[in-house]
Amino acid sequence: MHTACAPSGAHGLSAARVEVADIVRSHAAALTRAHPLFPEQASALRAIARCRTPALGGHMDVCAACGWQQPAYNSCRNRHCPKCQSLAQARWVAARSLRILPTHYFHVVFTLPAELRAVARANRVAVFDMLFAAASETLLELGADPKWIDAQLGITAVLHTWTRQLAFHPHLHCIVTGGGLTSDGSEWRAARRNFLLPVRVMGALFRGKMLCKLRRALRRGRLHADAPALALTLDSLEQRDWVVYAKRPFGGADHVIRYLGRYTHRIGISNQRLVAFDGHQVTFRTKDGKTITLAADEFLARFVSHVLPRGFTKIRHYGLLAPANVARRLPLARQRLLERCRRVAYQQAPACNPLAALTWQKLLSRLTGIDLGRCPACGALSVTRRPLEDRARAPPQVA
Repeated sequence: MHTACAPSGAHGLSAARVEVADIVRSHAAALTRAHPLFPEQASALRAIARCRTPALGGHMDVCAACGWQQPAYNSCRNRHCPKCQSLAQARWVAARSLRILPTHYFHVVFTLPAELRAVARANRVAVFDMLFAAASETLLELGADPKWIDAQLGITAVLHTWTRQLAFHPHLHCIVTGGGLTSDGSEWRAARRNFLLPVRVMGALFRGKMLCKLRRALRRGRLHADAPALALTLDSLEQRDWVVYAKRPFGGADHVIRYLGRYTHRIGISNQRLVAFDGHQVTFRTKDGKTITLAADEFLARFVSHVLPRGFTKIRHYGLLAPANVARRLPLARQRLLERCRRVAYQQAPACNPLAALTWQKLLSRLTGIDLGRCPACGALSVTRRPLEDRARAPPQVA
């Protein structure tokens, strides 16, 4: 059960530092006993509980100048861990920045209707794959239509499955180029600055494609569902408008890169949003200065519902950004775009990923300004690593 949302501070709970790992270590065992978990969900909880603890080993940082010392434990690197996303995100964004075209971009969101959330929970890979396919096909088909742009768009799609309250809410964020390359590669055709495609047309086409894919899978017995009930649900959804949300367009390539940095490696909740945990209830921020309080078991149940199937790709690229087009059509699109715009400053794409060769220590320094070689006590650049003693490697306790 959970309490109603309230403005931050109204709950009266302590604002001491709280981490998802604390809640996992305290309540994961109870959750596992009460609710059967998918293997990847159980694995994610184990990884989060052990992340940056003696259980994963590490080293001792020692300052040769003043004698300061502190253990530094290894990260779990699980993609659902709140503490393990920043460096992976930075490297990914740096690599993708090489493929950003010097044009405006649009942000389009495709959402599954609430009636389909149950079948999505029971058939995560199948339904999420359909969501990616239906949304990308909608954008590419309409983009290629002479009535609209008559060109191949570039699309990056990112799957999110949560609301700010951690409810299950699958939706796809699509970052779309403001124009595209003609089929013969002879011209870049730009979309208007404040309009990509009509949202009602996108919604109708997306609805048709998604329903068609679901019906086909249902006929072939590829969905775990009550077939008659789901068929009736699909029929009813065909009579309703499906809303596709088009946000305000990005101002340019720099805005797109910053956006990708915020969204691509985001998980259901970050440690920064946690307000308090008293051993039984968790309070966290939602939006507009409000908070929500959940029982710890309910919080963890919601959290693990957003753990993706093992090996599932949550970021996918289509059109000009599809892997098959990156080597030939994407550079050609850049060339045609620059010929059209005569923007000499962008004529040379970066030759390499500037962060790819950095060690994680140097990357951390670049992103945060934290130099791991500098002693936090005396400021000397004299911190070295030493092996941990065995007594410092005891595993964390999990309730």
